[in-house]
Amino acid sequence: MNVNMFAQQIQALHWRLAKMYQGSSAELLAQPNLLLPIAFKELGTASEELQVAAEEICQQAEVLAETRAEVEAERRRYQDLFEFMPNAYLVTDIEGKILEANRAAAMMFNVHPSFLAEKLLINFIPVQGRRAFRSQLVQLQSFERVHELSLRLQPRNNNCFDAALTVATVRDSQSNSVTLRWIVRDITERQRALQALQNHDYDPCEDRPVHFYTKGEIVPLEPKEILLVRQGLVKLSTMSERGEEVLVGIVGRSMPFGSSMTALSTYQSVVLSEEAQIVSIPLTEISNSVRLTQALLPKFNQRLRQTEALLSISGKRQVKERLEYFLLFLKQEIGQPTTKGTRLTVRLTHQDIADACCTTRVTITRLIGKLQKEGKITFDAKHHMIFQD
Repeated sequence: MNVNMFAQQIQALHWRLAKMYQGSSAELLAQPNLLLPIAFKELGTASEELQVAAEEICQQAEVLAETRAEVEAERRRYQDLFEFMPNAYLVTDIEGKILEANRAAAMMFNVHPSFLAEKLLINFIPVQGRRAFRSQLVQLQSFERVHELSLRLQPRNNNCFDAALTVATVRDSQSNSVTLRWIVRDITERQRALQALQNHDYDPCEDRPVHFYTKGEIVPLEPKEILLVRQGLVKLSTMSERGEEVLVGIVGRSMPFGSSMTALSTYQSVVLSEEAQIVSIPLTEISNSVRLTQALLPKFNQRLRQTEALLSISGKRQVKERLEYFLLFLKQEIGQPTTKGTRLTVRLTHQDIADACCTTRVTITRLIGKLQKEGKITFDAKHHMIFQD
């Protein structure tokens, strides 16, 4: 029964009793032995109590209506979040029967949303992978945390694709598995990018505008981009407190550098080779491209190892040690095998080497002369250093 209607009926009863009480003769009401006056009083009291109760019920009904409206608004909000989630989202029972699915899931499986209800998730897995999936379903019931799976999925009337599935197990108050919640992502493009990287088919320097620089020219650095060496060598340096140049890196082909990769306040990049070809990549493009990030990651690691090597060299106490380790570093980084030994691909001045070894040009000239006399190094016609194997 409607609460307002019930309250109206109580009010009408109260009025009727009041009229009946007023309509009774004063002589009858004055006789205490008669039941009628007592009944009228009892009915009047009960009527007033019912009226108060009806008012309280009406107030509670209003509160319940407001609460219900809030709950319904929250339900619609979460339903919209569920429906319009960009990733495919599924809720299944512990046997993999689909209980709920959003629009992205229906699009991924190439079916109408209403078709997914009560269907088994295993129906969208190729036959050869179903046995393994059944085993994984059993294992998922024992997992306490979110679990990751990689599967091949088969949409209706469409080709298979590689998918990454994030699964969470929902339990009841007795810790029994009740439902499974699935987030499904198509990782086909990511797999292709990884495969291309493994096959060395992707070069981030290709198909980009190239900037040309000559030996000794300073390469300008922009804060919102990464630079890659397409050809040639670039020297990276900073300044010490005494105003001396300190080498912090030598970057070659496909190696990245830029002001966004350092915290040094003074940072300069100068071309070492006769010519250098440089390409730039915006940081936003790197953050939005898995393929590009994967291609650059090994080069970032190479730069990190190079920086650590230079740091280790600067920590050697004796100048002779620093020179020997720095020459070995150059041999490994920019050395080119020839019939006469390993030849450096660029010509470094004694001052360049002195800056890297934190000493004077005179000291480096003396030590290099000693190495020449010992037959450990020689120079070709273009003054490129050659290490005797």
